[in-house]
Amino acid sequence: MAIHIENRRARHEYFILETFEAGVMLSGTEVKSLREGKCQLLDAYVAIEKGEAWMRNVRIDEYTAGNRWNHLHSRARKLLMHTKEIEHIGRSVDRKGLTVIPLEVYFKGSWAKVKVAICKGKAEHDKRQTKIAQDHKREIDRAMKKALR
Repeated sequence: MAIHIENRRARHEYFILETFEAGVMLSGTEVKSLREGKCQLLDAYVAIEKGEAWMRNVRIDEYTAGNRWNHLHSRARKLLMHTKEIEHIGRSVDRKGLTVIPLEVYFKGSWAKVKVAICKGKAEHDKRQTKIAQDHKREIDRAMKKALR
């Protein structure tokens, strides 16, 4: 069973301009908790500090069988990315006033990965236009499906 935790609200709140895949530095109980799907990306963001990328406000619940070696559920976690990618993200955030948000957490083989995106916030009218476009696409898909029967 593939573990795939998604930040669905991010696609509603932001325009996604560019995405990157990053590894995550985790402790043992965090990995076990992630494999159980106990992760929340709702208010998460990525900060660039001293040439390193840090994922903040990601809540990975404590592992139930972790006893005294359990992890803190909302600590900052280091992202493993190439230096050029981190510099590019840092320049984009500084110059254009964009933000960096984790979109998905998943496992690729035995490695925990995060899909990180450079995003621009949507205004209310942009959200409405997106919703209208989704409704039109849904109606078209239904009509096509009905016509093919």
